Parts: sequence; C-alpha cells; structure tokens
Amino acid sequence: MRALSALGDGAVVAKRNLIKIKRVPDLLVFTTLQPIMFVLLFAYVFGGSINVPGVNYREFLMAGIFAQTVVFGATLTGAGLADDMRKGIIDRFRSLPMSRSAVLVGRTLSDVLNNVLVVMVMSLTGLVVGWRIHTSVPEALAGFGLLLLFSYAFSWVMAWVGLLVPTVEVVNNAAFIVLFPVTFAASTFVPLQSLPPALQKFAEWNPVTALSEACRQLFGNVPTDPSLRNTSDAWSIQHPVSYTVLWAVVILVVFVPLATRQYRRASTR
Repeated sequence: MRALSALGDGAVVAKRNLIKIKRVPDLLVFTTLQPIMFVLLFAYVFGGSINVPGVNYREFLMAGIFAQTVVFGATLTGAGLADDMRKGIIDRFRSLPMSRSAVLVGRTLSDVLNNVLVVMVMSLTGLVVGWRIHTSVPEALAGFGLLLLFSYAFSWVMAWVGLLVPTVEVVNNAAFIVLFPVTFAASTFVPLQSLPPALQKFAEWNPVTALSEACRQLFGNVPTDPSLRNTSDAWSIQHPVSYTVLWAVVILVVFVPLATRQYRRASTR
C-alpha cells in the first residue's frame, strides 16, 4: 500500500512539474536546442575529418549524442529540486499528508518524460542528417528504453546533489565540471581506438561508453565487417547492454536511499 501511495502521490508531483515546463517553455526549448546543436555541429563541422572504419560517422555519432543528452538531461532533476528548496516549496510538500518519497519520484519521473520528448526531437534531427536504424523494431525500442533507464537512474544522483548543494547555479556548475569530461572521455564522438592508451582504459569502463556502444549495437550502427568493430577485450565493451543495465541498477540501489534520506534532512535555505 505504501508503494502504491508513493506512486500515486509521485504522479501528482510529476504532473505539477510538467505543467511548470508548459508555463515556462524556455526550459523545454533550451533542453532540445542543445542536442540539436551538437548533432548539426559534429555532423557537418567535424564529421568530415573524423573517420570511423566500416560505418558512416553520422550513424556512429547519434548513439553518443543520445547518451550525452540523457546524462546531461538528468541535471534538470537536481536544478529543479534546488530551486524548490530555495523557494520553500519542499517544506510545503513535507507539511502535506503525502508519501516522503513522492516528491523525488515525481521529479525523476517528469524529467524522464521530458527526456522522451528530447530524444524524439533528436531522432528526427538524426534522420535529417543521415542517421538510420538498421535493426528490428524490438531492438530499436530496447535501445531507446536503455537510454531512458540510464537517464532515470542518473536522475536520482542529481536529485541527491540538488538537495545537498545550496543553489541551482551550484548544481549546474558541479554537473558541468563532472559530466563534461565523463561524456567526452568515452566513445561518444570518436572510436575507442583513437584515444591515448591510458584514456582508452578509462573509457572502456566508463558507463557512458557502454551506453553509447549498447545503443550502436541495438540500432545497428556498427560495421558489418566484424574485423572492423571495436577490438577491446574489456567485458564492458563486449557486453555493453548488460554493463549499462548493471550500472543503472547499482545507481538506483545506492542513490534512491541517499536522496530520500537527504530529502528528510533538507530544510529551506
């Protein structure tokens, strides 16, 4: 019963957050413009100078852009909670007869739904620049589902950060400092083989690399010739889907309790 109550209350909070996006459309505009800009920038500016053996670079690129976008999109959770904390809205929620975890469930759920729209816009942009899916419908849906699963898990990390730091600006700056190198020190935009040896070892076990490689496999954006595919022996690269799911589960197991505990401790700043 408590779980159903939390889900019901969370759905109400999620609806409130989605209505807020509708009333402040700038949020949606800027979250969709950034990935479109990255797609066009890399496809038309850098695409001609980056060679990926056996596959069109624009098809190679899209999985990395998807992975980067859903990871950065999770920062909306932290920024939204930090803003609600600053305005005292969290204290109002805590005074209501509702589940303790409903605010966090609603916040993370609404941000995943926002990511659904962003991914749809990106997919259309990718089709315009030449990206295609070469696998079956179930495999393609699995790829999109994996993106949203990882996005949802990472939203709980940012929820904990948003309740921990004092302002929205700190959330955005902290996220940029950590996420920017993590998303670029991976196979998001270039193949692993092109990275220096030390950085390549880090990238092989980077969950963003696994998410990118998993989506490439599920979308069929890999070389048809097996000899041209990634030759890394790392388990994370040989089984990117399983590794990504494992990361998502571990993140949820660790950060759902941490974020919930921090929510109980938090107070108006």
